[in-house]
Amino acid sequence: MKLAYSIAKRFLISGKFQTFMIVLGIAIGVSVQVFIGSLISGLQKSLVDKTIGSSSQITIVSASPLSFISDYDEKIATIKSLDQPIDAIAPALEASGSLVKNMIENPVLIRGFDLTAAEEIYGFNEKLLLGGSLPDATGEIVVGIGLRDSLDLSIGDTISFGSETLASTSLEIVGFMDFNVLQLNSLWGIATLETMQGIIGIGNQISKIEMQVSDVFAADEIDLAIMTALNDDSLESQNWKAQNAELLSGLQGQSISSIMIQVFVMISVVLAIASVLAITVMQKSKQIGILKAMGIQDQDASLVFLFEGLILGLFGAVAGVLLGLGLSYAFTTFAVNDLGEPVVPLYIDFGFIALSALIAILASAGAALIPARKSAKLSVIEVIRNA
Repeated sequence: MKLAYSIAKRFLISGKFQTFMIVLGIAIGVSVQVFIGSLISGLQKSLVDKTIGSSSQITIVSASPLSFISDYDEKIATIKSLDQPIDAIAPALEASGSLVKNMIENPVLIRGFDLTAAEEIYGFNEKLLLGGSLPDATGEIVVGIGLRDSLDLSIGDTISFGSETLASTSLEIVGFMDFNVLQLNSLWGIATLETMQGIIGIGNQISKIEMQVSDVFAADEIDLAIMTALNDDSLESQNWKAQNAELLSGLQGQSISSIMIQVFVMISVVLAIASVLAITVMQKSKQIGILKAMGIQDQDASLVFLFEGLILGLFGAVAGVLLGLGLSYAFTTFAVNDLGEPVVPLYIDFGFIALSALIAILASAGAALIPARKSAKLSVIEVIRNA
């Protein structure tokens, strides 16, 4: 085996240009695989973050539209006890109505939260404008910048909230938020859970239990596990996959296209390596014949080309990973929007990169099997006759 490795190394060194071209071909194949995979993974992550990254991915609500959830602390404790990848869970209570100031009326949806728990889902502190604060006491509220502009609000203003079913309540403006969504900025108000429970007058009840999970694509499976554990017919669940079928279809389509591209790239790399190494057998047939005449075994002759494939695959994989990461970095550096932010954020999945490199090495070794078999079958007498 050591002899076969030494011969393989010498063959590669003797044909430096050919070796360089094969390594370059493997590197380009791996770099395309890494670049496309990183690009599509980054695009998927960006789309998920922008669409459902700051919202509830699984929501538990009452099965009856007019009912509320009681004993929610017990239900939350049950959910937390499950062996499921749940990152955040928060109770919520909301009511729609109108905000009124100086006879000007604007529709609003006020959402009451346990703000400490909800921060992990919505990131309210990041959206809060300077000079304001999150609601802390009963009767305080934060509104979107659209509502601020429509009603000409300032921090410290007292505003009236009410609806056809709810009595008018005075609320104090303590801050403004930019939710980065026009509709939310013009509709949402944020208050404490206690404030909303007092406005609606329902005691210690809520309307929703909202959650975020580690694996967003397993939200439906986690949802099913939660509902099975709760075992409560008065509750029903919603998850983002059921509510965003078109987005899910698009993300799955991206994944499938990425896999297809990578498969065809690797097939082309394997065929290129196999054909070049097969030609190498013909080029080195005289040397192989001499080696066989000197007593080298057929198995060792085959190992020469298997070692060549492994060496080429190893160097090609390393160079391809570095080239792919370089391409990814260059893309995110030069492909930017008007704010100077990358159009698609760079996302490096070390597991995917390691898998891409491993596939390239194994593919190179596999491609070397064809010339390895040819060299094993090469007859010394035939080589001498054709010399």
